[in-house]
Amino acid sequence: MRILIATDAWHPQVNGVVQTLTQLCHQLQTLGHEVKVIHPGMFKTVPCPTYPEIRLALWPWGVVSKTLKDFAPDAVHIVTEGPIGLAMRLIAHARRLPFTTAYHTQFPEYVQARSGIPVRFTAAVLNWFHRPAQRVMVPTLSVIATLKSRGLNNCVLWQRGVDLQRFSPMPSDTDRHLSYNPKALAQDEPEVVNVLRTLQGLPQQGPVFLYAGRVAVEKNLEAFLELDLPGEKWIAGDGPARKALERQFPEVRWFGMQKHSALAEIYKRADVFVFPSKTDTFGLVLLEAMASGCPVAAFPVHGPIDVVGDSGAGVLSDNLRMAALCALDIPREVPRQHASGFSWSNCASQFLGHLAPIKKRKGLQKVQGRTAAQEH
Repeated sequence: MRILIATDAWHPQVNGVVQTLTQLCHQLQTLGHEVKVIHPGMFKTVPCPTYPEIRLALWPWGVVSKTLKDFAPDAVHIVTEGPIGLAMRLIAHARRLPFTTAYHTQFPEYVQARSGIPVRFTAAVLNWFHRPAQRVMVPTLSVIATLKSRGLNNCVLWQRGVDLQRFSPMPSDTDRHLSYNPKALAQDEPEVVNVLRTLQGLPQQGPVFLYAGRVAVEKNLEAFLELDLPGEKWIAGDGPARKALERQFPEVRWFGMQKHSALAEIYKRADVFVFPSKTDTFGLVLLEAMASGCPVAAFPVHGPIDVVGDSGAGVLSDNLRMAALCALDIPREVPRQHASGFSWSNCASQFLGHLAPIKKRKGLQKVQGRTAAQEH
């Protein structure tokens, strides 16, 4: 199958959407499918307001239209609601081509957190965007219920996965090299070596409570950083709110943005993963932490309810401090076992099952200077 994916989120961005797409494309290609991605790197871009590291494509219509014609896909999937996704949505809809979309981000809640614009206004725009799709792929059942309550009835479940080899409680090869075979360090990733040396040099001062992910207002990090907890608080990640939070909470250890291989080492050394966000649809970091043997403390909201639930791999409570302290008692094998039920191969299988195949066309005709596919 020839699959065309349109996305405004792509490398070098580091987030759950890009991670999901990277793993998905690898799985699809392994299965023998031909995948083409239309992404911001193909265009001139401008920085997204308040998110300068996210680049928005300028005038993507021509490239999107030409790629759609030249690649002649068997299925079209739209990942995001940005300029590229919008161009593909309008062009495919105008040509009466079936397509699917995905709902990765609780955008109405993000916009409200940043600007105060009521959820109902942004939700109405998103409903307009996704309504023509054959199916809207959504990561959790609780988010599907929310979208249905807003009038979007074409939603289907598309769960995420985790790399159980990369994220594991077991010592990595680099960790073993650092301890027992320093000569082998030359073959290891410098970022992993550096973070391991940093971790080895840290004094032991009680339990470690970790957050990993974007450092932005919608992640509700103050709810974690203001907690009265024993030991240390660690933050791995970057974002527009980092500088202000570093000044406000100088006692917190800030690791900055880390590659997944280096982040895996940080997860292993944390005692509890604290996830204060109330606006995530899923939260891949929850799976990564649990796969590493790190139990979760979070609010009982979208994402944690579906990913952790009543599995015993974490504690969900409106009292985040109590959840974090209670999670200290969870054996590390429990979250690891729970995370093992999520796989990227299953994610790819669900994705393929939800795609809307484009009917084969017998010919192409040029009509009034533009190309339109016509069935005979």
